[in-house]
Amino acid sequence: MLDAEARRIIREFPLGIVATVTPDGEPAAAPKGTFLALGGDAIAYGDIRSPGTRRNLGNAPSAEVVFVDPFRRKGVRVFGTATLIGRHDPSFMKFYPMWEEAWGELSSRISHLVRIGAERVLHLATPPYDDGATEDEMIALYKSRFAELYP
Repeated sequence: MLDAEARRIIREFPLGIVATVTPDGEPAAAPKGTFLALGGDAIAYGDIRSPGTRRNLGNAPSAEVVFVDPFRRKGVRVFGTATLIGRHDPSFMKFYPMWEEAWGELSSRISHLVRIGAERVLHLATPPYDDGATEDEMIALYKSRFAELYP
C-alpha cells in the first residue's frame, strides 16, 4: 500500500522511472512525468509517447517505478502489475479527469493511462541518514547544490 510519505513523493516529484522488460528479455527503463497516486493501492501515468514501454508491458505486465525527492534524498520504489487503459476503454473516463486537472492542456495528448497496482512499496533513503543526517540538513545541502547548477 502507498502510505502518506509515498503519496507525498509522487505528488511533489511525479517523474517516475519505469522499469520493464523487452520482448527479448532485456531491461528497459524510461522516465514518465505524469504520475499520480490513485489512493493507497495504485499509481498511474498518462502515456503521451511511449510505444516501447506499452509494448513491453503488453508482453510482460510487471513493472517497477522509482521516484526520488532530490532535496530530501529519499524515494520510493513501487512494484506491481500494469494495466493499459486506452482512450476507448470504458474505464478511461473514470480516471482521465484527474489528469485534466493535474496537467491541463498536456492531458489532451494522453493516448493511454497506465495503472500499476502497488503490490510492493519500498522506501529509499541516502546513506547520510544512516550517519545521523536530518531532512533539514539534506534539504539545505541540496538546495545549495541546485542553486549552484541553476543560479
